[in-house]
Amino acid sequence: MAVAGLTIMDLSKVNVGLPAIEDAFDAGSTELQLIVAGYVLTFGLTLVPAGRIGDQRSRKTLFIVGLSLFTLTSCIAALAPNATVLLIARLLQGVAAGIQMPQVLGLIQELFHGKERGKAFGLFGATIGLATAFGPTLGGLMIAIGGPEDGWRGIFWINVPLALAAIVLAIWLLPLTRHPSGKPLSLDPVGITLFGISVVSLMWPFLFTTGSPDDDPARWWVLVIFVFAFTAFLVWERRYAASGRHPLVPLALFGVSSYRNGTALSSVYFAALPPMFLLTTLYLQHGLGLAAVYAGMVTIGFALVSAVTSYVGGNLVNRVGRPLVVWGLVLLLVGIGLSVLAVFATSPELTPWAIAVAMIFSGAGGGFVISPNQTLALADVPVKQGGLAGSVGQLGQRIGTAIGTAITLSLFYSTIYRESSGEPDLSVYRDAYAMGMIAVAVLVAVAFGIGVLDLGERGRRRSALGDAPAEDAD
Repeated sequence: MAVAGLTIMDLSKVNVGLPAIEDAFDAGSTELQLIVAGYVLTFGLTLVPAGRIGDQRSRKTLFIVGLSLFTLTSCIAALAPNATVLLIARLLQGVAAGIQMPQVLGLIQELFHGKERGKAFGLFGATIGLATAFGPTLGGLMIAIGGPEDGWRGIFWINVPLALAAIVLAIWLLPLTRHPSGKPLSLDPVGITLFGISVVSLMWPFLFTTGSPDDDPARWWVLVIFVFAFTAFLVWERRYAASGRHPLVPLALFGVSSYRNGTALSSVYFAALPPMFLLTTLYLQHGLGLAAVYAGMVTIGFALVSAVTSYVGGNLVNRVGRPLVVWGLVLLLVGIGLSVLAVFATSPELTPWAIAVAMIFSGAGGGFVISPNQTLALADVPVKQGGLAGSVGQLGQRIGTAIGTAITLSLFYSTIYRESSGEPDLSVYRDAYAMGMIAVAVLVAVAFGIGVLDLGERGRRRSALGDAPAEDAD
């Protein structure tokens, strides 16, 4: 869980350090975008191959390898003398995150069963919720402690003692779940190449969408490469599997409706959640003039409440099933609506407090989504494919976040550019926040639709099995 928290936190806490990095290195917008987006890109690229290797070899070994690389790259990032070194460190840090994260899910899938697995995924969901919401607060705190010039280095330094402690505990506590078989690794190199081209070409245009009029529209042509590469990947994987070999991604996984629907739901959910935090931070900092550390603190209520409901949801999921996730999404939609209402209906002095209250509702709903959905998605997946299945799901989340961030930021900034000829006033920022949050609400509604669809499929499957009890089917 510590590794899951470290990995996800690095997706969010660096955002608040970008202004300080810009001042320190006189970095341009492209360099700053790459420092954030590069981590997401290499993270996503590494997930599936690392999950595949973990399923075939020792998850514990890969867990420690990923952590060690994460520690080293955090040191390099903290000591970076220029933006180029920092960018290289972030790219390698994403590789480290992609190595270690699939092992977390694979170990949970292998070590726990039945109700215990639900509890373990409940803790996983609580950790993800805490890390996502506390990331900006922690990043802002490091800048406040270290000062405007070098405070951003603390964002990376803080990883080092935490990762070292996790390495010691991993060596001491984690069991060896795989033993050397003497057989060579089966990695499907052609599949890996086509997969890599597909992921890069899909994420690239979204990672470079900021909503600025300076965004190059030619970037969308890269999606043509994605269509050809992904089609070739699917054809190759089918032929590779038909020849009796083990493909990079067993497409039969997506024939399991619970896994297919759960992965789709989590991808759309993570297209909404991180942008919700980002939009709120942008509004509080630019619209209301709050310092980064205080803007980040508004999400603390979300973090604490989602941690509780994630754990509770992990205990309830085997009894309640998919309805728990659906009602969690409804509660999240209520929280999103209250956040927008708070911006328009309260004075600037009260707005941060009102949003903090709304975030409590969002956190309660979000906690009932993450861990129960993870449990349901992997319930029918063979244990030996747990790491790979989990890493494919994580990849969906990273792609979802890239796409959701691009959509919401485009709406936010395009509203500002459209409604203001000079320095935007508070009303312009309010409208921009509302436009971005409408997109967030639409994405959550799509996740809700997927949840309802899954409920229908489960109902039909229960009927086909002779009206089995709901908890057994789930």
